Amino acid sequence: MTDLATSPVGDSEAEPQRPERAAEPLLGRMDGLLARPWAVRSAEALVSIVAAFAFALLCTRINVNPLNRVGQVSGLAMLQKYAAIVGLPILAVLLYTAYRGSLARYQLVQRLVCAAVAGLATGAVAGGIVVALNGTQWGLGGQEGDPGNLIGMANGMLTGHGLPGVYPPGFPAVLALWSKLFYGGVGGGGYALKDVQLICTALVGPMAYLSWRLLLRPFWALLIAVPSAILFLDPIRPYSHVTMLVMVPMLAAALRELRRAHRLSTRSTVLRGVGFGVSFGLMFLWYSGWFVWAAPGVFVLALFLVPWRKGAARIKPVLLFLAATLISAGVVGAPLLYQLVRLGAEAKDRYAYLSVYLDPAYVMGWASDRAGDLNYHDFPWRGELAGQSAYTLMLLAGVALALGLGLRSIVVRTTAATLVSAWLLRFYFASQLAHAKAVQLFPRTTWIILYALMILAVLGLMFAVQRGTAWLRTVQRVGTDGGPAPLTLRPAVTGRLVAGAVCAVALFGTMAASWSVDRYMPTTDSRYLPSTGSQQVDMGIDAWRAHILVNRNGKCPKFDPAGQNDCAKVNMNLREYNNEPDKGRLWCANVSGEDWATVCGTKRPW
Repeated sequence: MTDLATSPVGDSEAEPQRPERAAEPLLGRMDGLLARPWAVRSAEALVSIVAAFAFALLCTRINVNPLNRVGQVSGLAMLQKYAAIVGLPILAVLLYTAYRGSLARYQLVQRLVCAAVAGLATGAVAGGIVVALNGTQWGLGGQEGDPGNLIGMANGMLTGHGLPGVYPPGFPAVLALWSKLFYGGVGGGGYALKDVQLICTALVGPMAYLSWRLLLRPFWALLIAVPSAILFLDPIRPYSHVTMLVMVPMLAAALRELRRAHRLSTRSTVLRGVGFGVSFGLMFLWYSGWFVWAAPGVFVLALFLVPWRKGAARIKPVLLFLAATLISAGVVGAPLLYQLVRLGAEAKDRYAYLSVYLDPAYVMGWASDRAGDLNYHDFPWRGELAGQSAYTLMLLAGVALALGLGLRSIVVRTTAATLVSAWLLRFYFASQLAHAKAVQLFPRTTWIILYALMILAVLGLMFAVQRGTAWLRTVQRVGTDGGPAPLTLRPAVTGRLVAGAVCAVALFGTMAASWSVDRYMPTTDSRYLPSTGSQQVDMGIDAWRAHILVNRNGKCPKFDPAGQNDCAKVNMNLREYNNEPDKGRLWCANVSGEDWATVCGTKRPW
């Protein structure tokens, strides 16, 4: 059975057939169409995207008051009910074909079901945000904080002020376009933000899954895509993390093409290089930070992959592919690259928050500036072995398997290079924190490091399964004393195991999506903590802010927390985003005034 194999999509290995069954037509009249790889891959993409959007739309039927906990619980339960209604028939088809269907039919169903599960996972998160924002036309965050900055950037573009400094312009440009098309341009950015947030949130799962399908078979792509997509998905800024999720497999796919460039024609080499370059350029404009963390390690790896000793016939195609990729990426990303060169030295990130105060070697969890009651004394929770949890040890065991069994794999090498690069840059910038008084976004490497660890853990499991199945097949062939083998591995059995594993991943996806959504359920107000003398808010404050702003029709949201039609008006001054003047010192969030000297080392600025 090929479902547990590790060879990437498109390899020349022949698909093993079930010996007990003769070859059967794939699906009758559709045999000719679905036998074509492009058709099946297109069907996967279509199924995944449709599943994500359809489930999010289904959740618009949930009508509860998200501003009280009873309404939130009821909404979360209805989300799970819809997931069961939609998901159980899909999984039942998979299990049926695993037990009763032909090999060809089962492989097709497995591909489509895995694609659907990936779409439903983040479609459920988007549907939960629909519930959290029920009754308001504003997106998460309203017009405060980062959402207000994004609206300001979009308004700046609409009024002809160009790119927003060194911030990636992709998402603000889409927000500006959506606002102009559907909400009248300037003044409609807040309403457009809700639509774009929901669309991008729903697409994270399909994008992650489809990018990993460039390299892995359906189950393994699903096993990476679903947990990572839900864990890293931040619906208030869904554009940033999807770039990270897609970038790593795209880098591995590009380096795989680099290694076999000598087998391709010149035209094919150039076209593939341009395709990857344009994709990287667009991702760079969408969110550039992940490229900064990964670039040094991937650059060094690429140098090692160039066959310097193989002669000009091998080197020239590789260099041609590299040139086509880099030039096309540079052309597409030129607007932001120019801004980074022009203003990069002036862009100092001096905003500190809870993750800045944590042990910098801790990369297994994240605490934002919506930290609630947490502080660096009680977060993270310490594990049993030198502070490390069982989850950490499991990931590291998977990493050991990946490096021990699969270091020749380009996916393992690319992920490891990204991990090492981000790890070193993290500690470089963190070590300069006290003297430079600049954070330089180093806590965000937490995400890409943890993502790399998760990838390597899944790959380690994959290679272990590969070696184990190969050993069992050897035992099956040899047998004992000429008799039947004590351990047998039939294709039908492995197919059923994969089907069961897909069901388990789907169940995890529904539970994890509910966890993700519950964090964003609106809280009615921030809390004053007498012990610290500070206002502490959690992630629900962003949904609450959306419920206190007037809707487009001039009326207050349906569940206006004030209850007296006294909601806030649109801030028309958000016409352009401008950085505040650099004051040369850290701004320490999540810290009370009297603790400022203890945490920041300076007197409080007010």
